[in-house]
Amino acid sequence: MTPRPLRHLPSALRRFIDSEAGGGLVLMGAAALALILANSPLGNTYRAAVHATVAGHTVETWVNDALMAVFFLLVGLEIKRETLHGQLRTWPARILPGFGALGGMAAPAAIFAAVTWHHPGALRGWAIPSATDIAFALGVLALLGDRVPASLKVFLTALAVLDDLGAVLIIALFYADGVSLPMLGAAAVALALLVVLNRCGIRRLWPYLGLGLVLWACTWGSGIHPTIAGVLLAFTIPDKGAGKGDRHTPLHRLETALSPVVAFAILPLFALVNAGVEIGGAGGALQPVTLGVALGLALGKQLGVMASLVAAVKLGLARRPAGASWPQVYGVSLLCGIGFTMSLFIGLLAYAGRPDLQADTKLGVLAGSLVSALLGALLLRLAPDGRRKARAVPTAR
Repeated sequence: MTPRPLRHLPSALRRFIDSEAGGGLVLMGAAALALILANSPLGNTYRAAVHATVAGHTVETWVNDALMAVFFLLVGLEIKRETLHGQLRTWPARILPGFGALGGMAAPAAIFAAVTWHHPGALRGWAIPSATDIAFALGVLALLGDRVPASLKVFLTALAVLDDLGAVLIIALFYADGVSLPMLGAAAVALALLVVLNRCGIRRLWPYLGLGLVLWACTWGSGIHPTIAGVLLAFTIPDKGAGKGDRHTPLHRLETALSPVVAFAILPLFALVNAGVEIGGAGGALQPVTLGVALGLALGKQLGVMASLVAAVKLGLARRPAGASWPQVYGVSLLCGIGFTMSLFIGLLAYAGRPDLQADTKLGVLAGSLVSALLGALLLRLAPDGRRKARAVPTAR
C-alpha cells in the first residue's frame, strides 16, 4: 500500500503549481542560482551561455524581447480581468490600492533622482525602483501562512496590478528608442485588425495569437519595446463566452493556459539570465545607481505606499483592509519594495549599451528587494493581528 504522504503528494504538488506564490518561490530559487553561478568558477561559462547567439540574436535578447512579451501578455490579461470582474471593478475598490500604487511609484523615483541627480547618465533609470514584483511578494506571504489576513493579500495583488499598469505606461512613454514610423504604422494596422476581431465576436484564440505575433514583430521593428505588444494584444482578447454566465471566455482560457508557463518557466528563465551579477565586478554598494535603486525600493516604496494609504483612510476616501492592523498594513508596504522582475527589466531598457550601469542596477535591485522582504516578513510575523483585536472588542448594546 502506498504510504499516506506519497498518496497526497500529487494534490500538494498541484496546489503548489496552481498558486502564484509557488511561482514566486521558484523565481527566488532561479535568482539565487544565477547569483551563485555568476560568482562561481562557472561564471565565464554562465556568461557565455547568456550571450550565445541563436538565430541572429543572443539568448538574453530572445528571453528579454520575445519570452517576456508573453509575460506582458499575461500582465495585460490580469489587468483586464481585475478591472472588469476582480478587485478593481468598481471605483471605491480602486481607491486604496490606487493611492498606494501612486505613492509607491512617486516616492522611489524621487529618492532615486535625489541620489543620482549629479549623474545625468544614471538619472535615466529613475523608474527602476517604482514597480512591485507580485510573484516575489506573494511568495513571502505564502511563507507566513495564515498570519496575514486574506484582505491584505487581495490588497497587495490589486496594488501590484496597478503598479504593473504604471510600469507598462512608463516603458511605452519613456523607453522607446529611434521610432520607425512605417513599422509603427504596420503595428497600428495589426492592432486595428485585432480590435475588429473582437468587435465581430470572434472567440477562437488562434486568429488573435497569429495577429499578435505580427503585432509583436512590427513593434520590435518600430523602436518601441516589443513587450508592449503583449499588453496591447491582451486588451483585445474577448471576455465574453458562448452564452450568458459562461466563464470559459477566451480571456479566461488564455490566462489559465499562460499562468503556469509564465510562473514556472518564463520568469525563472528571465531571472536565471538577468540576475547573475558578478559582485566583485559591479561598481559597489555606494555607486549612485546601486544606492538609488536600493534606497528607492527599501525606503521609498514603504514610505510612499504607507503615507498614501494613511492619507486615503484619514481623508475618508477608503477603508483599511478588513481585519488588518496598521502594523500589518505597514508590513505589506515593506513587501512592496520587492521589485525584482519589473525593476530589472526597466534597468535593462534604461541602460541599454551600459553593462556597468546594468550591473549596478542588478546589485541595487537584489539588495533593496532582499531588505524589503526580510523586514516585511519580520514585521508581519510580529505584528498584532487585526482579526483578534476585532474579536476582542465587546459588542455595543
